[in-house]
Amino acid sequence: MWILARYLRLPPSLVLLILLLASAMGCIQSIACKPRIRRENIVVYEVSASIDQCPTVIEENSPIVLRYKTPYFRASAGIVMPPVPRNETWVVGWIQACTQMEFYNTYGDIGMSSWELPELREGRAKAISDSDGVSYPWYGNTTETVTITGPTSKPSRLTVSMNDNFYPSVTWAVPVSNSNTPMLTHISRDQSFITWLVAINAVTKERIVLQTVRWRMQVDIAVDPDMPLGSRASLVGRPHQEQPQILNYQEPIPPNALGRPNANDAQVLMWRPRRGAPLVVIPPK
Repeated sequence: MWILARYLRLPPSLVLLILLLASAMGCIQSIACKPRIRRENIVVYEVSASIDQCPTVIEENSPIVLRYKTPYFRASAGIVMPPVPRNETWVVGWIQACTQMEFYNTYGDIGMSSWELPELREGRAKAISDSDGVSYPWYGNTTETVTITGPTSKPSRLTVSMNDNFYPSVTWAVPVSNSNTPMLTHISRDQSFITWLVAINAVTKERIVLQTVRWRMQVDIAVDPDMPLGSRASLVGRPHQEQPQILNYQEPIPPNALGRPNANDAQVLMWRPRRGAPLVVIPPK
């Protein structure tokens, strides 16, 4: 610069001004070109999603309720995040939502109880959050998420995992009756979920969907209420669950999958008699 200034016969004060402007422009350019987290800069590897290859276990230990425990759905993934700029925080983890639920407990020819999600049933929502009820929008906040706070000078390698299963109780007797006489004859459950691997900017709320998984859990139990406790119920239908689908495209996350209420708070227990009007047994929270 000084050689060029001498060649052009520029006064020292002008040369200094040019140097200051060049320095300022360099600072402006570095701010404008601050690295930004993009999908193409995030590496996802070793994605797995499966349901344990074991049948649903039925428990008849209580004279009040039958319990059953399904196999676990499990998902995990490795992620390499690029360097995170200063003043940015990114959370990477699993978000899950229920997209369909049929859950019927039949009591002979008297009627049936059913757990229902009214917004799904009536078509007012495409999915309902399946968060733990605290960590919205995340499924949980232990192994399910990892938080990276900038600045980080190197890529960050991390792993996130989650699991889910059903372990409900169903009354032997009609839930709206004062009688304790066992009347339960059948349990049918068919529930579908979408599970997303997502990176979210904690400040701007920008979301980047990294992976989409669809899975389904089905339960079919026949019950003979006249048999003694311990030998009333048996598993019917397929012994093992259909394995999850890891999609080769990313599905968008519906708004209801990201916030309150979650499925546990939104569900309602209905009694639907063979004759007469339906009755709300347990309203949504």
